[in-house]
Amino acid sequence: MTEPIRITAPAGVAPAAQYSHVVAATGRLVAVSGQLALDEDGELVGPGDPAAQARQVFENLSRCLAAAGAGFEHVVKLTYFVTDMAHMPAVRAARTAHISDDRLPASSAIQVAGLVSPDFLMEIEALAVLPETGSTA
Repeated sequence: MTEPIRITAPAGVAPAAQYSHVVAATGRLVAVSGQLALDEDGELVGPGDPAAQARQVFENLSRCLAAAGAGFEHVVKLTYFVTDMAHMPAVRAARTAHISDDRLPASSAIQVAGLVSPDFLMEIEALAVLPETGSTA
């Protein structure tokens, strides 16, 4: 796989500051289900604390990506489900700890009425593209 192509300002579209409008890549697709702020024992991390929950969610995403042989450098799309858009600065700070501003994936942020439990403030899913190796994991 060559480096994904990231386009932040396609012709006729306002430039994106916090994401890339378009990311194109070829290779093996890795889909990571929405991750919640749960530790390895299934306990909620950071009740009522969006920053703590965002950090845990990104740690979980990192572990899931690693299980597929991927890392954040392979992520081409993130989808954020938040119970309040006011949590997005915490989400962006956690993302920045894992993804540099020059490698921003395509993204969507959706405010939802609730998640699987009212204690969860966010859920984040990822799509990554790995180089094709000719074998399966």
